[in-house]
Amino acid sequence: MLALAFFVSYSDKVNAKLREFGAVMFSKARIRMRDGEVIEGIILPRPDVGDPDVVIIKHENGYNVGVHVDGIGEIEVLQVYSPPTRAGPRPSSGNGPRAALIATGGTIMSKVDYATGAVYPSFSLDELYEMYPELRSIASVELINLFSIFSEDMNPSRWTEMGDAINKAMQGGAEGIVVLHGTDTMHYSAAAMSFAFRSAAAPIVFTGSQRSSDRPSSDSFENIYASVLASVKAPFAESVVSMHASSSDGLIAIHRGVRARKMHSSRRDAFVSINAKPIAFVDVTKGELKMAATSFKQRGETVYEGGFDDRVALIKYYPGMDGEVIDYLVDRGYHGIVIEGTGFGHVSESVRDALGRAVEAGLPVVVSTQTIYGRVNLNVYRRGVELEKLGVIPSGDMSSETAYAKLSWILARTRDLEEVRRLVATPMAFELSERTEPINYCLGVS
Repeated sequence: MLALAFFVSYSDKVNAKLREFGAVMFSKARIRMRDGEVIEGIILPRPDVGDPDVVIIKHENGYNVGVHVDGIGEIEVLQVYSPPTRAGPRPSSGNGPRAALIATGGTIMSKVDYATGAVYPSFSLDELYEMYPELRSIASVELINLFSIFSEDMNPSRWTEMGDAINKAMQGGAEGIVVLHGTDTMHYSAAAMSFAFRSAAAPIVFTGSQRSSDRPSSDSFENIYASVLASVKAPFAESVVSMHASSSDGLIAIHRGVRARKMHSSRRDAFVSINAKPIAFVDVTKGELKMAATSFKQRGETVYEGGFDDRVALIKYYPGMDGEVIDYLVDRGYHGIVIEGTGFGHVSESVRDALGRAVEAGLPVVVSTQTIYGRVNLNVYRRGVELEKLGVIPSGDMSSETAYAKLSWILARTRDLEEVRRLVATPMAFELSERTEPINYCLGVS
């Protein structure tokens, strides 16, 4: 039976109670406790440790609660979950504009193994969607399983597959795109899609979670809710990152993919916009999108140019670094290099000379800054002037990650050094600005 198959981790007593009322995993139910309390939510699978007599319910506020089976009086099943029986994209369900929810993996698709403390991919996209029925009131959502990987396994080849899937969804009539992605490299992927889609019919909203979806304190619900809402309501059609604006719930910040960066390993509000302001915010409580930017790419015809060069290196300069590191990349047949220099974009004499040799060999070399905020300026100090004379390309106020994604996209189109230089310096997706305003600078205050 379905109930037995889905509730094997619970005790026999729990399984008997659930079967009595026809409940299965991921059913939406109203549970009346013997003390009169009423709890409504989604019945979840039990964690690997803990009391097997405690039923886990995902409350409508997104948090998980546990109720002991002995305290349960009645269970009213409001909606029964049916496991998917077909491969490939799941047909749209829900009301409103059409949105495509594309899964690539990450913490948001994972749960905790409490025996080891490790997080591992576990939830299917269908199961995750069933946990959040509120999404049906925002949009008619099509579910697309693309990858099931942690974001450290993302690469330029997968960016191409991702872009192809997004383009296919747009061509199929999707009015909003949401990409579920691991947070560690989400900003790389969001930047990559910013260049692949020169214009688009819909926003491409990347989101994820810092805490796995089975945890009571998971940020996944609000992030997904806000992302779906933004994808179908936003006037802009850009690649963006949608994550918590603070460590508290209620407000989600929408950052341009080319400006977003993960700045904390674990906080909910790990993402910020670098050298720019967020493009918009979503008030989750009110269900409202609030624009913060007045200039943006509007919805229009989709112009997609997929494909990325996977022979681009992103490296960090450090005191004592030897130029042999650069020579190695040239000898190994890399097509381009992004190097994080110090301050305005500086490196040692040894590395300077090696970069010159790389340029002579036909490799474009882009220099960014380790300071994260601010911009590269090769006209202030002698070393910068020397680098510019050698043909090193300054990244302006692009982040290193955005410069890497942009160079990878460019080199998939041309290897002509002068054309590469021109394209790196050409604004395409609000990744470059003539003047960097002192906004959103990290002061280290809570």
